[in-house]
Formats: sequence, C-alpha cells, structure tokens
Amino acid sequence: MPRLAFDKHTLKLQWVYQQPEIAAPMTSRPTVRFLDRKTPPTIFTLILLAGISALSMNIFLPSLPNMTAHFDTEYRLMQLSVALYLGVNALLQVIVGPISDFLGRRPVILGSMALFCLFTLGCIIAPTVEIFLAFRMAQAVVVAGMVLSRAIVRDMVPQEEAASMIGYVTMGMSIIPMIGPAIGGVLDTAFGWQANFWLLLLCGLFVLWLTFTDLAETSTAKDAGFRRQFSEYPELLSSPRFWGYSLAAAFSSGSFFAYLGGTPFVGSDVFGLSPAVLGVYFGAPAIGYLAGNYCSGRFSVRFGINRMILWGTLFTAFGMGLSLVLFSAGLGSALVFFGFMTFVGIGNGLVLPNATSGMLSVRPHIAGTASGLGGAIMIGGGAALSALAGALLSPGSGALPLLWIMFATSVMAVACTLYVMRRSQQVIA
Repeated sequence: MPRLAFDKHTLKLQWVYQQPEIAAPMTSRPTVRFLDRKTPPTIFTLILLAGISALSMNIFLPSLPNMTAHFDTEYRLMQLSVALYLGVNALLQVIVGPISDFLGRRPVILGSMALFCLFTLGCIIAPTVEIFLAFRMAQAVVVAGMVLSRAIVRDMVPQEEAASMIGYVTMGMSIIPMIGPAIGGVLDTAFGWQANFWLLLLCGLFVLWLTFTDLAETSTAKDAGFRRQFSEYPELLSSPRFWGYSLAAAFSSGSFFAYLGGTPFVGSDVFGLSPAVLGVYFGAPAIGYLAGNYCSGRFSVRFGINRMILWGTLFTAFGMGLSLVLFSAGLGSALVFFGFMTFVGIGNGLVLPNATSGMLSVRPHIAGTASGLGGAIMIGGGAALSALAGALLSPGSGALPLLWIMFATSVMAVACTLYVMRRSQQVIA
C-alpha cells in the first residue's frame, strides 16, 4: 500500500510503496522432540537436571547420625557435609553462569555431570571424615544442572511464561526431595549410609546419558569473550531489582536451608526418630513445595510474579510464627514441627520460580550469568544459615533455636519483596 512520507534528502513529501512487514512468529516455546540432540530439552530432562542437585543435597540427611558414628567424629563436624556443600555450591554458581553464557549450556552440563559421578564414587570409598568432606564439597559441581535448567527455560520463553515453566519444572522436581530422604533412611537401615551415595552415582550416570541424548544448545550469547561475561556482574549488582529478587529468594529459601542443617539433629536427638522414620518426616516441606509450584505454574501469568512472591513470603512467615508460638507454649511435638514445615514448602514454591524469573529478566541478555549470581547469593546465604543452625543446636536446646532462625529469615523475605514491589513502581533499573 502507498503511503505519504517525508524525504529528508530532497525535503519533499512523496508517495512511497512499501511491502507489508511480516512479523516474526511469536511462538512461546520452540519445537521439542524427546531424545533429539538438535532440539531443546524436554521438561522431563530439565526436571531431572534440577532434581539430581536436590537429591544430592538431602538424600543422606537421615544418615548423618550414623555417619557421625561411622567416622567417629562429632555431629557438628559431620553437619559440615551440608554447610560446606552449600558454600561450594554458591561459589560454583558464580562461575557456572558466565562459563555457560560463553561456552554454551550443553558442554558445561555434560562436564559437570561427569565430574559429579567421579566425586560421588570418592565419597563412597573415603576412609576418613576429612577425605569424605573434600569429595562431598566437590560433589557440588552438580549445581550446574540446577542453575542452567533455569537459564535454559529463560532461553526458550519470555519472562512471565518463564516463571510459569520454571514453576512446572520445579513442581516435578519437588517430588525428588519429597521421596529422597525417605529412600535414604530406608537404604541406611537396610544397607548402611554408603547405599545413598551408590544410588546417587547411578542417578548421575543416567542423567549424564539423558543430557547427552536430549539436550541441544539453547544459548545464543556466545559472541562475547569470557572476561566480558564476568564484566557483566557490575551491571547486575548495580540493579536494585536484581538485588531485591535475589534477596527475597535467599531469605525465603534460607528457612529451608536452616531446616536442612538442623532437622537431622532435632529429629534424632529431640524427637528420638529412627533414620527411616525421620526420612519420611523429612519430606514434609516438599509436599508443600509441590503445591506451591503448581500454583506458580498455574497463576504466575495471571497475577504477575511480584504478587506471587509476596504471597509466598507471607505464607512462610505465618507458618513459622505459629509454629514458634506453639513450641514456646510447650505444645511442640514431631507432628507439629514437621506439619508446619509444609508452610515453608508452599512459600518456597510460590517464591522461587517467580523470583528466579524476575532476576533472570532484569538483564535477559546475560540470563546464565544472572542465574549463577542469583543462585550464589541464595545458596551462600543458605550455607551460612545451615551452619548456624548446626552450631546453635545442642543437647537440651530443643527445636526453638532452629524455629527462631527460620522465622527471622522469613520476615526478612517479606521485607525484601515489599522493597522490590515498590521499586518496580518507580524507575525500572
């Protein structure tokens, strides 16, 4: 169709004929074929990539008391298998993001899974607690699967849909930590604590094969040099919204990481639970996490990520506050303690997919870097809280120190969420 246009060279109005523009197709999700290395991965593969990291974190927790006896050491030292793992996990996330933005998601994930299998074997044959802890820290390399599964989602779909897809991925992933401790407790009772790590090795080998056969490269940001990828950190760290989303996720998940660090002691010493029974109770937050992630997948697009995060943080704070009141009134029990941990799961299921989508969407062109840095902030805080929980719990202390830590971090998560919501109404930065 002809249209009247001004030619700045001739300073005249003239009729021009323009071909109609054909908009690029706005497909929300690319074509995916299972076990095809030329297409993006299926949700099943993304779930297992994230899930193997969660399984490595919690399957052996019911065995901590028995592992303490096996290595003839103290619980506080054995509990470092959680805190040190989370600390190295956080450091690796700082590196994994930029490396994947530069080299691509596929080679980084394949390399990390191969190393994870090797280090898991080291945990099995470790003769001393020091060597075990060294291999246990090295096992944290598996975090690449969790970090990059989120980045792959953001590579494939836009922000609001990314929150929804991450919600569905983590909803499926939540089944793994739900059943992991229960399986670990049964394996410990039947075959000893090493059986947990044999299972991790088999799972790692399977995920390595699945990744090799189903994962095509999804990152296109390979034109920048490796040093350039690290130079993007100041851009992220200068963004108030990135900090808001990251700290909301860190404090919200901090309740759960404190739970990981303190519950083996509370379950065995305070409530006198066996490893098998403790493993069953341990999955309580994962039940809530499944429900919360379903709500994220179902409602994030409709209500927006900020409101979903706020509801999640308020839910966690309410549950922890009520649990603290009951224990302070002398009404605490194993059922009360683990029952209210479902509130932590629901809150995290609402917060984490949406906060993750928010932090990745502040600077979409460096989504892998943002995923790694945001994850490092979250896991680093979790490592500190896990170690703090282990240090404060002692014979006779009961569960109150752990509940106070969890309540305080949940309140901080609410404050960070309110800040990011206020910032979103101002100048976007």
